[in-house]
Amino acid sequence: MITASPAIEPVARGHVRRTVSVLRQRVPFTSTVVLAMLLLAVLTGALWSAAADRVVYPFVAYGAPSFDAGRWWTMLTGPFFAVIPWYYLPMVGSFALCVGFAEWQMGTRRAMAVTIGGQIVSVLVATEFLALCRDSGWLWAERLAGSLDVGFSGGALAAVAVASATLRPPWRLRLRAGLWVYAGVAIVYVGTLADLVHFFALLLAIPVGGWLVGARRARETARPNVREWRLLTVAGLLLLTIAEVVMYFVPVAGPFGSADGVSLSGLELVVLVLLVVPMLNGLRKGSRVAWRWAVALSAFVALQGVVLVTLIGLTNVLGSEYDTVGLPLYFMDSLLWMVELGALLVVRHAFRVPSRRRLRRRTEEPGQALARTLLGQHGGSTLSWMTTWPANRYFVSEDGGSYLAYRRHAGVAVALGDPIAPDGTAAATITEFTTMCENSGLVPCVFSATEATVAATRELGWQHVQVAEDNVLDLADLEFRGKAWQDVRTALNKAAKQNIEFRLVRLADQPESILAQVRALSEEWMSGKGMPEMGFTLGGLDEAMDPATRVGVAVDAEGTVHGVTSWLPVHTGAGKVSGWTLDVMRRSAHGFRPVMEFLIASACLAFREEGARFVSLSGAPLARSRECGPGHVLERALESLGKLMEPYYGFRSLHAFKAKFQPRRVPLYLAFRDEADLPRIGLALSRAYLPDLRLRELTKLARKMSKGPAVSGQSRMRTVLAGQPLPTTAH
Repeated sequence: MITASPAIEPVARGHVRRTVSVLRQRVPFTSTVVLAMLLLAVLTGALWSAAADRVVYPFVAYGAPSFDAGRWWTMLTGPFFAVIPWYYLPMVGSFALCVGFAEWQMGTRRAMAVTIGGQIVSVLVATEFLALCRDSGWLWAERLAGSLDVGFSGGALAAVAVASATLRPPWRLRLRAGLWVYAGVAIVYVGTLADLVHFFALLLAIPVGGWLVGARRARETARPNVREWRLLTVAGLLLLTIAEVVMYFVPVAGPFGSADGVSLSGLELVVLVLLVVPMLNGLRKGSRVAWRWAVALSAFVALQGVVLVTLIGLTNVLGSEYDTVGLPLYFMDSLLWMVELGALLVVRHAFRVPSRRRLRRRTEEPGQALARTLLGQHGGSTLSWMTTWPANRYFVSEDGGSYLAYRRHAGVAVALGDPIAPDGTAAATITEFTTMCENSGLVPCVFSATEATVAATRELGWQHVQVAEDNVLDLADLEFRGKAWQDVRTALNKAAKQNIEFRLVRLADQPESILAQVRALSEEWMSGKGMPEMGFTLGGLDEAMDPATRVGVAVDAEGTVHGVTSWLPVHTGAGKVSGWTLDVMRRSAHGFRPVMEFLIASACLAFREEGARFVSLSGAPLARSRECGPGHVLERALESLGKLMEPYYGFRSLHAFKAKFQPRRVPLYLAFRDEADLPRIGLALSRAYLPDLRLRELTKLARKMSKGPAVSGQSRMRTVLAGQPLPTTAH
């Protein structure tokens, strides 16, 4: 039996107290109302005995009968009770979620005013609507006008509807679409008093949401983009499908009559769901095929309804009798399908993604030759040479003057680094890239982008999170003096005493004796890892063989290679190479111990002699300086992931090793449209770094990491400093 440590219990209690304290400070109104609901439920016994069965129920519940009897105080008492005990769970939970969110977004005073005001107004409007309709012969209105209800749901929905105005697109539309799907299905196909209150709460709150939260807090209202048009059609089709499910399982007599004789059979419902589910996913991605199927389905159902209603009308005109009890609901259902059909036709421009077969038939993107030409003309970042590696695909702008290299995995186009573009055109290139992705059913993102690209994506409404740090050394004033450079000076002096020579060469031009030793070092490093070799922003010997790549080797008097590094050119425009980026690092486990310090320092001096202005020691994934600790929730998640992966790949140990060269830190970011894309982006990045790893193997790897490391991060650091092989550098 596993028992908790006694030391853990005070920590847990302290954590709970801090959480309660934060809730009291940030959402005092929500906390107070939830506590009052639960306290009254216990004191009155409503938590275990249905309030609707109590004699006092008419004196606490709101509705037309209570208002006709002059019991206006029920507007204040009704919100704190539930009709039956198990209703307390959804009532209290939804209130805490909706009003808590609104209070967090808008502040306590505004959230309290909107919630209380929304509850009172929605109940009064619903009651007045029923009072006007109950003598009209409308059976549903007559029945509902005599009913009572309790609960704070009208105010809660009004609060979250108003608070949605504080969200940025597309989250605002997503939240509102979800609210309308719920309210639409409930009012048309169920139609209780609570559903009517909810409908009016949303109908009144959403249009004034921007005004109520204040002009400064509300986001600018713009015409929906392609993604939002797709979302609207998905919401409509989802509403209609849920409605069919509700009519089958809950055949309640709503505003338009009973669902008996109107709802689908069990087999028809199963067929509908099986057809709609892939359609929803396809419409979300902008698939032309899914759009055609959705148009066909909507047209079929709508036309079927029109034909049936017409035939019934003609039959009645000709004098024959026909049961028309379910006709209004059938007509309304067909009308909604016609609205969905119209929406699909109006926004057909949002569904241009061809089928996979047609995507395969498309011509391949321009290759390395164009990328290297444009990179030489415009220049790029310290990562930009990686965009010329063979595994990349290329998006070239319409004018042919700029490009983005990307990898395609899991339905995501992961662009690598900054756009290679003339000054001032990066934002336009990213915009075109985003359009291409939307027209291809891909999720766009930019990985390892600099501040300049982040600024360009921010103008498009994108988000960003720091994923690494580049380590840049300015060569002009580089001097290995002072206590901080002691390890580097020691490495240079020891190498001179042991007759270890530094050679800056092109690996492809080296004799077979050198190449064989370099391959052996790489194989030795790989065999000692026990984990898959990573790619994407981590090169290997194949990339080091490129004639444009420079390679530093440490060779002793007997011709033995003790270590090797590769350096990628950094183009700065007009055909100039003004810097070099460290890529491959390999060393012998039994050779010259400080060989990496020797190789890096020697390369810096050699590049400075050639006129280079800087070198980049590159970065390491999920590793950065301690002084810029994580602030964003996603950054904290990445921080935890970095700790989890440290014993296996040693990214942080590598980052700490490079710190001895006193580099200038340059943050690198992941730019993405919104948080909903992050799960898919995470999977795509995993496949990009581990392209040969299958999904089953990736799952096993994640499980292995979750069970705990074999060695600690500190042990890994001691191993690195003791002279064991360093991992390949990466951004």
